[in-house]
Amino acid sequence: MDNFSSIIGQSPALEALIRSARVVAATDVTVLIKGETGTGKEVLASAIQKDSPRANKPFVTLNCAALPEGLVESEIFGHKKGAFTGATADKQGLFQAADGGTLFLDEINSLPLTIQSKLLRFLESGECLPVGGTKPYRVNVRVIAATNSDLTNQIEAGEFRRDLYFRLNVVPLELPTLHERSEDIEMLAKHFFAHFSETHSLQSPTFSKHALKVLRNHKWPGNVRELRNLCERLSILLAGRVIEPENLPHEFTHGKEISATVTDFRLPETGLQLDALEANMIHQALARTNGNRSKSARLLGISRDTLLYRIQKHGLATH
Repeated sequence: MDNFSSIIGQSPALEALIRSARVVAATDVTVLIKGETGTGKEVLASAIQKDSPRANKPFVTLNCAALPEGLVESEIFGHKKGAFTGATADKQGLFQAADGGTLFLDEINSLPLTIQSKLLRFLESGECLPVGGTKPYRVNVRVIAATNSDLTNQIEAGEFRRDLYFRLNVVPLELPTLHERSEDIEMLAKHFFAHFSETHSLQSPTFSKHALKVLRNHKWPGNVRELRNLCERLSILLAGRVIEPENLPHEFTHGKEISATVTDFRLPETGLQLDALEANMIHQALARTNGNRSKSARLLGISRDTLLYRIQKHGLATH
């Protein structure tokens, strides 16, 4: 079984990343995964764990931004009874829970400075000190950290320890954005459609070639997570249908993405017949929408009245 099969795509950028991750997985080195929100940092960390000698040991995750600062230290390192108000018993930390396996610290950029020093101590000595404790304990844990921000900027701002950064950044792996690997969109969409088809017991929809072109031109600020959410929505609302650009949310078919595709057109050296081109585009729009004039007008970026005028002007037969 390929432990990296959960990372969908065949773009050169992604394949290069996976090759590096396979090499890293076979070792016990500390890893820092970099990438924007939604690029799949936890999926990559899990794949590294499954492909490593620690595969049958615990894989424990913590989003460092998800807990209040006062609870992070206790969550990671544990605490002793009476260490603070409400500490009615000894509590095991995530390092102890992950002993023998891997601890994945997501959004490490949100880790408070006071906790960063304790994490650095573990990386240097293998020792952890619980909150309220006087005697450290030792664990055998591999650390994989992830960040969605530039840690060097936080170092300059005094928000992240430089020595900890170098300890974490032994092997950096940077996930490309979805926009940077837009050739993977069709494969990812098919994967998500198949998944949601099974989950919701609905027939899977498909994207038309024109819709795929629109998707490839989208900036994808939410990356793979944004595409996954879109596919789930369309799997439910348009089950079994061929999805055209007009079926996509407004942000996909209006704005910079569309204007960019228009400006990409280049006038042929031999010129063209503008009337013939316009008539051909109108004919294609009507054919694609089965003669629906309102939908055709939206495809062409004109009003319905303008479309009717141009249909008459060119003498086009309509359904």
